Amino acid sequence: MEPVPDTPRTPKAAQTRAAILATALRLFREDGYDRTTMRAVAKEAGVSLGSAYYYFASKEHLVQAFYDELLTEHQAAVEEVLARESGFAARLQGSLEAWLAVAAPHHAFAAQFFRNAADPASPLSPFSAESAPARDGSIALMRRLLDGSDAKVSRALQAQLPDLLWLLQMGVVLFWVYDASDDQRRTRTLVRGLVPLVDRLVRMSRLPVLRGVVDDVLALVASLRT
Repeated sequence: MEPVPDTPRTPKAAQTRAAILATALRLFREDGYDRTTMRAVAKEAGVSLGSAYYYFASKEHLVQAFYDELLTEHQAAVEEVLARESGFAARLQGSLEAWLAVAAPHHAFAAQFFRNAADPASPLSPFSAESAPARDGSIALMRRLLDGSDAKVSRALQAQLPDLLWLLQMGVVLFWVYDASDDQRRTRTLVRGLVPLVDRLVRMSRLPVLRGVVDDVLALVASLRT
């Protein structure tokens, strides 16, 4: 995916860019991701096709911008939780529930995104180089969540746990994508049941009897990155 050229940092440019993105998200909801074209987005946004391509070089760039916007909304939504809670479980549950809240309006077309994102070669994959800014931002949020909590973990786990928590969030996201229950009730039930288990495992990781197992898990994760 080719990089988007730098855009003028003026209020008008920012307004135009935001209007194009908002229009694209509306068309994704109404017509579906696959059927939405850049030409349709430009027409509905009231800009020329050239202008649309100036701000977003492709539909994939529109989705990446959506990922970034979702991250920004999630960061803002979780601030109150991080300021109020010190317990690791409360902070983790609050963060996951905050993500579900900000993502809720987009559930209708989430499965369409996932069909493309599931392709390992797709720039829309959460593991792709193109998705690195949103991925790194989410991992950084998990690091804040952990560092400000009452969780006491080993130095090795402290370094790796934010990445593992992001993978946990990706699992919740996948469940949410295919959750057809009202208001994705089953996903919220999953979060409420999963968080205490994760909290217990994190706290047990310091026990001498489990330290070797934790080290083995971390070594396995490290080996998968090479």
